[in-house]
Amino acid sequence: MVIGSVVFTLAIDQAFSLKDKRSVIEGLKKKLTNKFNIAVSEVGLHDTWNRSELAVVTVSPDRKRVDSVLSKVASFIEDYGDAVLLDIEQEIF
Repeated sequence: MVIGSVVFTLAIDQAFSLKDKRSVIEGLKKKLTNKFNIAVSEVGLHDTWNRSELAVVTVSPDRKRVDSVLSKVASFIEDYGDAVLLDIEQEIF
């Protein structure tokens, strides 16, 4: 069993309040879980209205599958119009 974990640091430039941020993050989380069947959670920068840290976790018996899913998730977030990807921290267990 292989577990892949990634923490994405995002900038949300059009957010001017925590409510704006929450709207963007909840939409992104919903799209990610529906498209990739992964676990997603906001894990940091909770009180910062224009930044967020999202953790994504996937499990598979095959490392290639984990790498593929996490790569596709990163590409999806890079192309997502409401947030800018600032940093990626990935771990494979």
